[in-house]
Amino acid sequence: MHALLSGFAPIWTLTGIGYVVGRSGLLGEQAEAVLGRFVFHVAMPAALFVMVSGARLDAFANSSMVAFAAGTALVSALGFVLARRLFGRKTADQAISSMASGYVNSANLGIPVAVQVLGDASFVAQVILFQVLLVSPVILTLLDTGTGAGSGKGVTFRRMLTMPVRNPIIMASMFGVAVSAIGLRLPTAVTHSCDLLGAAAVPTALITLGLSLNGRPAATGARSESVADSGERAEVGVAVVLKTLVQPLIAFLVGGPLLRLPDHQLLAVVVCSALPTAQNAFIYARQYGLDTKLARNSVVASTVASMATLSFAAWALGPSH
Repeated sequence: MHALLSGFAPIWTLTGIGYVVGRSGLLGEQAEAVLGRFVFHVAMPAALFVMVSGARLDAFANSSMVAFAAGTALVSALGFVLARRLFGRKTADQAISSMASGYVNSANLGIPVAVQVLGDASFVAQVILFQVLLVSPVILTLLDTGTGAGSGKGVTFRRMLTMPVRNPIIMASMFGVAVSAIGLRLPTAVTHSCDLLGAAAVPTALITLGLSLNGRPAATGARSESVADSGERAEVGVAVVLKTLVQPLIAFLVGGPLLRLPDHQLLAVVVCSALPTAQNAFIYARQYGLDTKLARNSVVASTVASMATLSFAAWALGPSH
């Protein structure tokens, strides 16, 4: 439990600092918007470029990643479908629901938890690559399609073709893939500069998340405020259950009975699948002008709930068992 607390503590601390700063008005009314844009357009692309350019692209071609990918794909698809069927969400908001349900906090939480529970973070590195190179482009394409200006198949097709140029996260990832593929060794000045920028991504995102917890005026609509709040809580509940219970369960069933992974690999797959929703979901929702309450509350609630599921996974599948 102490190992898990040490991993969770920075998340709670930085989010709490953001909340206090927001309550005080220290950074002004536009702080959340400005910091969110900084993370999306500057810090996160720098971090992803360094990460992908220095990684082996064949690292996630193994049975363990098949089990993790199966859980991610099934739960994300379920979150996407349920967002429309149960809560009447449109495409862009469905993408955020999908991300809240299946996109794990693999970097700032996954790495310390993996080091403490698994002994090393090698599998987490593969998870990060998988999410950056495969999951994020799908989510961003759905967001871009769902919020894009204009109508008609021609407009949508052109926007999809030009999205890598217009989206800094996808562009940074593509540049990183190119650098890795050709084996280019970047100058130290470039990598160091990107490292400095990238190091600001996670803490700034958490501060921004904390700023958002100060609340927003209730949206107008046909439903009463109490009914709306009840629906929002239900939607968050569905996302948290999918994220912290269903995703690790699917990963266990695929990795255990189906693929028969060795015990230590199965533990790694289940632990990484049980990680809470990444704050990227909140940053993406904010950047695309969507209602951020689902993403924000899913990040907070799943972070709390995952302490129980991660502890159970470590106990049930750990070396002593």
